[in-house]
Amino acid sequence: MKLKMGTESQVEVNTRKGGLRTMPFIICTTLTLFFYFSLVTLSLNESFERIASYGSQTNLIIYLMTYYNMSAATGTSILGIWGALSSGLAIVGAIIADSYWGRFNAVAYGTIFTFIGMVILWLTSMIPQLTTLACSQFQHVCNGPTAFQLAVLFTSFAFTSIGAGFVRPCSIMFGADQLEQKGNPENKKIVESYFNWYYASTGVATMIAVTVIIYIQDRFGWQIGFGIPVILMVLSVSTFLIGSPLYIKVKTDTENLLLGLFQAGVAAFRKRKIRLPLTGCDDYYHSPYETEVLTPSKDFRCLNRACMIEDPERDLNPDGSTSNPWNLCSVERVESLKALIRILPMWSAGFMMFVDMNVFAFSVLQTKTMDRHIFPHFEVPAASFSVFLIIALTIWITFYDRVFVPLLSKYTGRPRGLSPVTRMGIGLAVSCMSMALSAITESIRRKRAIAEGHEDDPHALVNMSAMWFVPQYALLGIAEATHAVGQIEFFYTLLPKSMASIASAMYTVGTAVSSLIGSFLVSSEDWLTSRGGKTSWLASNINKGHLDYHFWILAFMSFLNLLYFLVICRFYDTGNDELPHVANEEECDYRLLHES
Repeated sequence: MKLKMGTESQVEVNTRKGGLRTMPFIICTTLTLFFYFSLVTLSLNESFERIASYGSQTNLIIYLMTYYNMSAATGTSILGIWGALSSGLAIVGAIIADSYWGRFNAVAYGTIFTFIGMVILWLTSMIPQLTTLACSQFQHVCNGPTAFQLAVLFTSFAFTSIGAGFVRPCSIMFGADQLEQKGNPENKKIVESYFNWYYASTGVATMIAVTVIIYIQDRFGWQIGFGIPVILMVLSVSTFLIGSPLYIKVKTDTENLLLGLFQAGVAAFRKRKIRLPLTGCDDYYHSPYETEVLTPSKDFRCLNRACMIEDPERDLNPDGSTSNPWNLCSVERVESLKALIRILPMWSAGFMMFVDMNVFAFSVLQTKTMDRHIFPHFEVPAASFSVFLIIALTIWITFYDRVFVPLLSKYTGRPRGLSPVTRMGIGLAVSCMSMALSAITESIRRKRAIAEGHEDDPHALVNMSAMWFVPQYALLGIAEATHAVGQIEFFYTLLPKSMASIASAMYTVGTAVSSLIGSFLVSSEDWLTSRGGKTSWLASNINKGHLDYHFWILAFMSFLNLLYFLVICRFYDTGNDELPHVANEEECDYRLLHES
């Protein structure tokens, strides 16, 4: 027996497959993967993973500076580009999973690619010939890495990026596939509970990653620090494959979604001179029998030409299908293209939020020069300070979901609390505040370091507690919690179910774009401020540099981005709080206003 899943895919229903018993295999695999990604990669799809991965990036930059003699700016730019590649490939992985492989194969291949990348990275810490000689403090010029050494390092990054491109958009959706039961009235509640536990589980994994594993790396070295994730990756691949007979595997779409969207654009362009009908009668438009969308929406009316029938005998086959998809496509395909276009303004408003997260690459250099003791005999590793961000994020999400939403629902009648757009705006505002606080804190730290005579010694310990950085981490955690969850919910609302994996990947692709923006900003700032023999603001010696100026620039850009967000909010109708999953005129909540 087969049941329709939206309009795109089908699920093979078998009472002996799927269900809660598959969760240990999927969650265990997911935890292991995210545990690893939290150590070596950037910006994973879900908010917990992405935040923790930035925390791990800060520790990896120490590895690049120590064993590859890279400057802080160069290492940050490389990690930013790597993060952009890892995030950008998520859209490729989503399309391949939906159109060709299926989510099970995508996750399986992704874990294998990630394992290979982890092994190569571990080998760089095991084989001395794969890294450069350490640079002593008496050397003015240090030997950089050779082409072969960089090739090995970048090969590790490439395999990891490919694996991440498949795992990120597909893992959470694959777990939801196991619980999908159309006839069960409790299905929606079960799936929502799954998402909650999914994020909670990955949050626990990433907390361990940015505390225990980073502590091991700092205390016992990179060989053991990278070796443990390799063992975990073996466990991840094995566990996931062992559970294969129990999984429900959603069949792939017979039509290429990306090609269909491109065909809709081409068809609309080819018919650009045709006049649109004055009425919304569905007889003018091509709607297959199985579709629920009969007439196109009124916004972006120029695209409606793509599904408009000019000559039924020429445009349609005897069975009712289109004879030339490059000249005529379905209303549903046009609506999918419109939905993708609608989210682009809000999607672009989130770039700056992700750019602000790149401060972790420099924050580790700050905390390494400060007193990191919580107790007299316990010192927090510099790269583990991002755990305060995760704690703040977890507390805020719990408070919002369990306390704030019920109160708001009781007194305002809004069952889902604040709208996704409102939460996104709050996140952007708090992020701006976090950058301003980071600039103030760094200015205080730098002045104290110079006053204590440490201007020429970037490794000297400043008489200042690193706990000064906790508030800015907490603010950034709250900003991420409100903005990220709101943005994912916004995408889920506006995009049709046939684009589920793409909706999941859009968040990650946004981090890819922001990583490129962040890398370009760092490289440009480093080049401009070091002209004429001056000390760069982003110098490896942060006591001579001016990280506070860099944070002020981020704060100003975040403020401009907030203004941009407020402007584009005027073009959205956010009066409804329900969350449908069909892109049609009657049900979509967040739509661009109709053309006048």
